[in-house]
Amino acid sequence: MAHNPVNHPARPIYRALGGLIGLYLVIFGVFGVIEAAGSELFAQDDLRILGQGANLGSSLLLGGLGLLVLVGLVIGRNLDVRINKSLGYAFMALGLVALGIERTEANILNFTVATCVVTMLLGVVLLTAGMYSKVGTEDEVHAWKEACLRL
Repeated sequence: MAHNPVNHPARPIYRALGGLIGLYLVIFGVFGVIEAAGSELFAQDDLRILGQGANLGSSLLLGGLGLLVLVGLVIGRNLDVRINKSLGYAFMALGLVALGIERTEANILNFTVATCVVTMLLGVVLLTAGMYSKVGTEDEVHAWKEACLRL
């Protein structure tokens, strides 16, 4: 059994934070696609969107992931919890990898240090939102509380 709270009192706030992250990613993706229209998919140039390095590929990727977060939020039924947790871990890993390859030819997403920091922060917020947004039945809440008391 996971040690994440079920029916946390601040769940609406965490769901709203997840939704804001999704909305930010969609806006970033739309602005990036508009600015990078006509350029190469993985161009390594000086394009900046909202103060972060970007190209058409990273804009499409992050915009699509933002849509995925928003769709999970709308569907609910703990799908948003799974999506937020998975993408939270993925964003933190992506930020670390991009930081390591920033000044090389392998930086196909055209990330800068600012983009890496923002990506890792988005990952932490999504992971937190995923851990505290779980909805469950009264039996699941009771089982979770018993598990916490045994610790």
